[in-house]
Amino acid sequence: MAPFRLLLLGALVCVFAGTAAAQTPVRVRGAVEALDGTTLKIKSREGPVVTIKLADNYAVAAVVATDLAAVKPGSFIGTASMKQADGSLVALEVLVFPEAMRGTGEGHYPWDLQPESMMTNATVATLADNPKGREMSLAYKGESNKVVVPAGVPIVTFEPGDKAMLTPGAKVFVGTQKQADGTLTAARVNVGKNGLTPPM
Repeated sequence: MAPFRLLLLGALVCVFAGTAAAQTPVRVRGAVEALDGTTLKIKSREGPVVTIKLADNYAVAAVVATDLAAVKPGSFIGTASMKQADGSLVALEVLVFPEAMRGTGEGHYPWDLQPESMMTNATVATLADNPKGREMSLAYKGESNKVVVPAGVPIVTFEPGDKAMLTPGAKVFVGTQKQADGTLTAARVNVGKNGLTPPM
């Protein structure tokens, strides 16, 4: 297995998992302010500058745009969604995982993209047309749900990235772990390619 795929498997578990045993997961979204060795400063979407201590061998993954044609029965995807008044789930974004990352963070749990949003990481069982968009039937851990993907919702995937992409202004999404002393650490940085804002 390629080194990049090994890093993906190891680092992404903490990014999309709902819980952590001894540390608190903190997701940081924003733009790179500065990178000094393994110290990354991010201007967060909330406003403050957040400092993250990166692992010595940290990985960089590029978040790249794709389209709904990449979502097929059997694909393993992650989708942030919002529950509607009728109980249906409508996607805010869809991430198509590379095959090497199948199973990452599998399940359905609260997310923080928007207030009251949910994340479903699951295998696409079926696809069907829906008046509001494309409806995905998703299977995970013996359970299932349906998520409608309206037109215009961001669809992305990962490809190998490079540390040179972490320039000031680059848009990033980082799954960090908050340590007992309050510091944030991470083993991976997800950076939007060509100015893309990671939508997850």
